[in-house]
Amino acid sequence: MTGRLVIIGAGQAGFALAAKLRALGDSRPITIVGAEESLPYQRPPLTKKYLLGEMTFDRLLFRPEHWYADNNVDIRLSTWVEQINRAAKQIVMQDGSVLGYETLALATGATPRRLPPSVGGTLEGVYLARDKRDADLLAGEMRPGRRVLIIGGGYIGLEAAAVARHRGLEVTLIEMSDRILQRVAAKETADIFRAIHRKHDVVIREKTGLKQLVGRNGHVAAAELSDGSTIDVDFVVVGIGVAPNDRLAKEAGLEVGNGIVVDSFARTSDPSIFAVGDCVELPWEGGRIRLESVQNAVDQAEAAAEIIAGGNEAYDPKPWFWSDQYDVKLQIAGFNLGYDETLMRAGAREGSVSVWYFKQGRFIAVDAVNDAKAYVTGKKLLETGVNPSKAVLADPAADIKQLLV
Repeated sequence: MTGRLVIIGAGQAGFALAAKLRALGDSRPITIVGAEESLPYQRPPLTKKYLLGEMTFDRLLFRPEHWYADNNVDIRLSTWVEQINRAAKQIVMQDGSVLGYETLALATGATPRRLPPSVGGTLEGVYLARDKRDADLLAGEMRPGRRVLIIGGGYIGLEAAAVARHRGLEVTLIEMSDRILQRVAAKETADIFRAIHRKHDVVIREKTGLKQLVGRNGHVAAAELSDGSTIDVDFVVVGIGVAPNDRLAKEAGLEVGNGIVVDSFARTSDPSIFAVGDCVELPWEGGRIRLESVQNAVDQAEAAAEIIAGGNEAYDPKPWFWSDQYDVKLQIAGFNLGYDETLMRAGAREGSVSVWYFKQGRFIAVDAVNDAKAYVTGKKLLETGVNPSKAVLADPAADIKQLLV
């Protein structure tokens, strides 16, 4: 047995790190420090099945409470860390208590960006969509016939729009960029999802930003938009991206960029401190990126566990993502950063379509809309490093399975 591992953060990455170490037979003392009052849980269903009332919270828990005691994992909830003392190898809690560590892992995640108070961001009725508390508050607001403004046309905003329409609300979504999904997907994918949402009577207004939220008795009542119009609203959901929780690392003198800088082994600039999940900036094809996904949080945390347990295999990210909206499942394999060419392919079933991304002629990612075959094929091509024939992709009659031969 070796010295204590302290994990700051009780989300997907923090839990995965502890669970993997125990699965590897590593018996060192582990303490997880989490700011929320709930045991570690899945976040993606919060704004989908949980918000729709189709899934109870206990089903979102990674493990029941007894698992932690059974596996000698000390979990401290409703607790947060104020400071890391690297010289003494200690963390200082919000109540002033101190906990020593031999190894420290930062799994602090990311925080949704809020609207500034100057535009009405602190009015009642303005919500984020990140944790259980957010979802519980939104569930109380989402009643048929009410009017919601969603600010931000990324996946979080679009998923919130789908749930709101499912619950019978009137939905307006604004996006200040030229189009929805501007930063994360090609125009073709954006066109597909715009059409899906408009079919479900969501009002999408692109190239439209928020000028000011207007309050009445401290509660949001209307929104003045950048095009000069004003719309009445009952509440607002803000989905304008997230920022990595890197304050502790920065104040401790660790290297920080767009997140906590780590090497291919999830180590920070201090060899006894690791960082995993949404809070990190990691190596990627000669550069550095931040990956916000459940898959990366789990895979990187498990790779870090192997290193902490004595392994030496570098983490090689294999990104994949998903988004559920109405009866549409979007599955993404790869990472489309820097793409310069796209190819759209109709799937075998009605309503199935895929968008394939290339960079300097090399296949780098695919967006598969209700098209599991395209997703699985694209994922395997990326894993094997095979570049698919564009002629086969462009031929709707061709079976894309032949690309794997």
